[in-house]
Amino acid sequence: MLRALAMASVALGPQAAGWARTMASHQLLVAPPEALRKPLSIPNRLLLGPGPANLAPRVLAAGGLQVIGHMHKEMYQIMDEIKQGIQYVFQTRNPLTLAISGSGHCALEAALFNLLEPGDSFLVGVNGIWGQRAADIGERIGARVHMMVKDPGGHHTLREVEEGLAQHKPVLLFLTQGESSSGVLQPLNGYGELCHRYKCLLLVDSVASLGAVPIYMDQQGIDVLYSGSQKVLNAPPGTSLLSFSDKAKNKIYTRKTKPFSFYLDIKWLANFWGCDDQPRMYHHTTPITGLYSLRESLALIAEQGLEDSWRQHRETMAYLHGRLQGLGLRLFVKDPALRLPTITTVAVPAGYNWRDITNYVMDHFDIEITGGLGPSMGKVLRIGLMGCNATRENVDRVIEALREALQRCPRNKL
Repeated sequence: MLRALAMASVALGPQAAGWARTMASHQLLVAPPEALRKPLSIPNRLLLGPGPANLAPRVLAAGGLQVIGHMHKEMYQIMDEIKQGIQYVFQTRNPLTLAISGSGHCALEAALFNLLEPGDSFLVGVNGIWGQRAADIGERIGARVHMMVKDPGGHHTLREVEEGLAQHKPVLLFLTQGESSSGVLQPLNGYGELCHRYKCLLLVDSVASLGAVPIYMDQQGIDVLYSGSQKVLNAPPGTSLLSFSDKAKNKIYTRKTKPFSFYLDIKWLANFWGCDDQPRMYHHTTPITGLYSLRESLALIAEQGLEDSWRQHRETMAYLHGRLQGLGLRLFVKDPALRLPTITTVAVPAGYNWRDITNYVMDHFDIEITGGLGPSMGKVLRIGLMGCNATRENVDRVIEALREALQRCPRNKL
């Protein structure tokens, strides 16, 4: 296309030059960047941090396919298949199920912008950074935010949640199933039923847990569930998964005020994603190649089967934990039942600077592991095993890297 335009310009000759003079009314102040004259170079790294994870080969190939129009019938078919895949991994029959053009943060905002109105009571379970973020967004909306705060490594019990529901009478409770900043797996059985007894909706973040641990949206009474593309699904960051129960949909469709965001207005998105049985209307231009990749990532987990994926992550986590303890390292989450299979947190060993360890592993082995985030900053190292990265071979690789890092990195005498 560009070559054809150039040839046409030559053929037009003086006429084209005149057009150029007319269009260029000012001299360029910024020269073409020298860096962009060089080929793009990407290092080959094993991503064993909290995400993103390495892309599965089939997902990587899908992202290289040619773009089609975002409102072509073939694209609508891909979107419909993505919805079916989300319903499978969420284990839900909710018609209002779709993908969001944005990361997990975007799905969280989509949920809160549509569910909360100024003055609504919002109960937030905070045991890491994601509860903090949910509370922040709720405050920006003008909701009355009530935080149940736990130290990193803790979780919220049914009794504690019931006390919060009785005291604050919220319209919405937020919990994080997989708190990636601390490596905690929050139990969910019974929480939906408890919320509904108090006429409250349950919103769950499953970004770091989906595909690695059981979750049953309908059977567990979860009203709103969201996740991301870049962890167990091994797809590129930039798309997220979101579903609303009929109760949550009713809250959205009977609200008194418009949501704060047009881009994330669920009524518009529901129509665009074919969730309302009405002719689809344009809302925004979707990340087309990102949706190709998301479709293929959902196809891969459907082919593997959820139960096999859960088993894979559980067994790989157990192997990692055994090898970490063999190095003399201490697991941060004390209760084995509360350890998140995707992201293992290890207490920073005494005398070491966590940055020295993560930098050594990256610089000498091209493996990413990270330190803590938010409340867990400086307290833990985080090792992620997600999707196709969750293998015993990768465990062996990161253990050998850690073994050498602990031998070579400086250690302060206590």
